[in-house]
Amino acid sequence: MAQTHFGFTNVDESEKAGRVRGVFDSVAKRYDVMNDVMSMGLHRVWKAYTVAVANLKPGDKVLDIAGGTGDLALAFARKVGDAGLVLHTDINEAMLRTGRDRLLDAGLALPTTVCDGEKLPFKSGSFDLVSVAFGLRNMTHKDLALAEMCRVLRPGGRLLVLEFSRVAEPLRKPYDWYSLNVLPLMGKLIANDSASYRYLAESIRMHPGQAELKAMMQSAGFGHVDVHNLTAGVVALHAGIKC
Repeated sequence: MAQTHFGFTNVDESEKAGRVRGVFDSVAKRYDVMNDVMSMGLHRVWKAYTVAVANLKPGDKVLDIAGGTGDLALAFARKVGDAGLVLHTDINEAMLRTGRDRLLDAGLALPTTVCDGEKLPFKSGSFDLVSVAFGLRNMTHKDLALAEMCRVLRPGGRLLVLEFSRVAEPLRKPYDWYSLNVLPLMGKLIANDSASYRYLAESIRMHPGQAELKAMMQSAGFGHVDVHNLTAGVVALHAGIKC
């Protein structure tokens, strides 16, 4: 059986999706609170920047993969209006349910479906924009997922990947100490779950850096890829255009 990583641990490929599902089942109800605490609110700025780069127009069709608690889906829906479509998806039902309820509380009923980013159940060329925020690093076969995202985009459509990345060298040691020591402690104190937040911190270290992810997107069929480093590279937004 082929091996892959689950944080710093090697596991059989067939096990990873189930383990990741367990992590997000555990953190779903406290996910938004933990995001604010862990990023000191910066995740809201990163997502707002992503929405600005998306530059959506009324009537556009958007697929939000690993949409979780619905931050981006809500913002995108306000841009595309009633004539457009925002499909809110996640592989994890607990996260998706939390996001759906949050969207309904905001007065917005979006089509919502459980969806595996590596096997998208949509026709080719269906969307103007595909987004995945803080979800790609949890996928087992990132190359397959990127190829699927490219497939469902129309020619000239765009993929936005917002993800933790490689922080600038002067900040690397303090950032590593913070994320590998403080985040699990916060998880224990706020969500009573240190193990899940230890995995989330470790998964950042195992995710491809800016240049490697750009090359992967180009191999998947994106002819032009821009990389936007945010907060000294703590997070990077990769914006690809389908050939």
